[in-house]
Amino acid sequence: MAMVAVGGSIGTGLLLGSGAAMEVAGPAVIVTYVLAGLISWTVAMALGEMSAVHPAAGSFGVYAELYLNRWAGFIARYGYWFSVVIAIGSEVVAAATYMRQWYPGVPPVIWMVIFGVFLLAINLFSVGHYGTFEYWFAMIKVATILVFILMGAALLFGGKVHPQYVANGGFAPKGWSSPLMAISFGLYSFLGIEMVAISSGEARSRGDVARATRIAFGTLAFIYVGAIAVLVGAMPWNRAGVTESPFVTVFKVAGIPAAGLIMNFVVLTAALSGANASLYVTSRMLFSIARSGYAPRRMGVLNQNGVPMGALLASMLGIVGAIVLQLYIPGKAYLYIINAALVGGMIAWLVSLLAHVRFRKVVSREQLAEAGLRSPLGAVGSIFGFVAIVATIASTWWVQQSKVAAQSAVFYMLILTAAYFLVRNKAKA
Repeated sequence: MAMVAVGGSIGTGLLLGSGAAMEVAGPAVIVTYVLAGLISWTVAMALGEMSAVHPAAGSFGVYAELYLNRWAGFIARYGYWFSVVIAIGSEVVAAATYMRQWYPGVPPVIWMVIFGVFLLAINLFSVGHYGTFEYWFAMIKVATILVFILMGAALLFGGKVHPQYVANGGFAPKGWSSPLMAISFGLYSFLGIEMVAISSGEARSRGDVARATRIAFGTLAFIYVGAIAVLVGAMPWNRAGVTESPFVTVFKVAGIPAAGLIMNFVVLTAALSGANASLYVTSRMLFSIARSGYAPRRMGVLNQNGVPMGALLASMLGIVGAIVLQLYIPGKAYLYIINAALVGGMIAWLVSLLAHVRFRKVVSREQLAEAGLRSPLGAVGSIFGFVAIVATIASTWWVQQSKVAAQSAVFYMLILTAAYFLVRNKAKA
């Protein structure tokens, strides 16, 4: 359960999006990821508590309906589904970006189409074959990033790379408010921590949910903060961007080109792993939504391999949208996609935090004691997390690299609310 969340979280938010965060905050991006980790911790604890008391495959959608209302459950489910569908597009854009290192003359759209067909083919297999592909994708990703942290630390402490923490304008070259303005990129990296809750319905015991929550968050926090500390220590922050992975740039700066090529292969497999896992999750989530009556019935039908074909094809829309963006705004496609995806995921987080506040009011101490997981801050922590996430989304309006997040938030709420009332009225008819 812990590795589902870890594997689902580590993707282009860290491997490519960290470059955009470094552009905004400079070396102070370390503070950004620490703060993003604290906010994500409130979500992990809130969902962990509710999942340990009420293990459920529907996770936050179920908790929203149980402790808030059906509208909240609807927007949480669909907000998250849209978020992950869009994130699939970001992973494919990133994979095409990495291919430029080897084939600079091939248009990225060609690679995006090839990778889209490849991912669709994998997801047409039975779940057993799918699991084999995803296992090795995730294993390469997690193991290599840990090795990267150790190698980067060796380069810094061994004197082979001059530390860049205060070079080019100091630790916070764009002011001490800049780490706050870059938090949206940090939160996008932590998206996936909620997958422990999503898989809680298949846990052997409540204790497993509690342990998985702690392991997943601890692992992600170490990987993210450690990797970012190495990145900004080994690479001048003003060389960062989203034209290539900063992980590859670090090895070029260190004068280890062969390692850079290997790292490019790793981040490529990581992007495909993220897209593969996301496509699986979104197709099954839409299948579940359809079985609940909130989506067309054809989305809830399985083929002979146990694959929900209608839901799978619908979940490919993120790749189609990414291809269109890449054709018309190639330089900004990735940033547009991850910011739009961020908002959908944050809607699910916000609803979950509100549900947790209500949960804490009605659940007994005995139930919490039996669950084996208790948030030290309780409802206060969830209120803090809620306010911090809303403030983060609002602040993106003043950040050029993430302005789309603030703009898309309004559209998300309007479209999802209108869809809810439309579906509800049809159900009544």
